[in-house]
Amino acid sequence: QVQLVESGGGLVHPGGSLRLSCATSGFAFDSSWMYWLRQGVGRGLEWISGINPDSKLRYYISPIEGRSTISRDNVKGTLDLVLTNMNLEDSGIYYCARDERGITRGQGIQVIVSE
Repeated sequence: QVQLVESGGGLVHPGGSLRLSCATSGFAFDSSWMYWLRQGVGRGLEWISGINPDSKLRYYISPIEGRSTISRDNVKGTLDLVLTNMNLEDSGIYYCARDERGITRGQGIQVIVSE
């Protein structure tokens, strides 16, 4: 059974940083592309970052590029996303996923950026 469990969300002040983590099991993590998706306030689910199995390829959407880092540990089966210099637009529910559309994803974790 595929399991994806996110952690690390919460309240962050503008300009602050956050590390999101995803613990996985039930599939070949070390040979899978992995993704982070986000559903912003009043917005649909969107892909925001992806990483290939050997971590040599990492992609980000423009609004978070340069201030975010996606990483993985193929031994532990974990996926991380560090966001820095956060702003109000970063608020939302973040999902760890096996595919870009989020068909197979975790339950999500809420991030609120607020004063």
